[in-house]
Amino acid sequence: MKPKYNIWKNFTYAINGGKEILKEKAFQIEISAFFIAIILLFLFSYPLWAKLFMFASLFIPLIAEAFNTTIEKVVDLVTQDYHHLAKHAKDIAAFGVFLSLFVPILIWLGFITYFKGF
Repeated sequence: MKPKYNIWKNFTYAINGGKEILKEKAFQIEISAFFIAIILLFLFSYPLWAKLFMFASLFIPLIAEAFNTTIEKVVDLVTQDYHHLAKHAKDIAAFGVFLSLFVPILIWLGFITYFKGF
């Protein structure tokens, strides 16, 4: 029988996931860049809508890193031995994180160019 839906349990699962991913070095680096970018955002004299769009773009690499970490952990659960398919899965997930970094960079460069600087 399927367990009854419990929003509180789902919330605690998400918090536990947040605690786990904060242990990952790559995520720590990305979260540091996230907070530096937020500080920079206060220096821009852009309209609120632009700042909100720039702020929202910062979450894309964090989300990609969460999925990358999930894939890495599942692959490690399945096998500790070297397997070319396991390596491919991890490499492709890492490439997804790499690609996700371009979205906020391009958005930020676009706004900086559009508004002619700070």
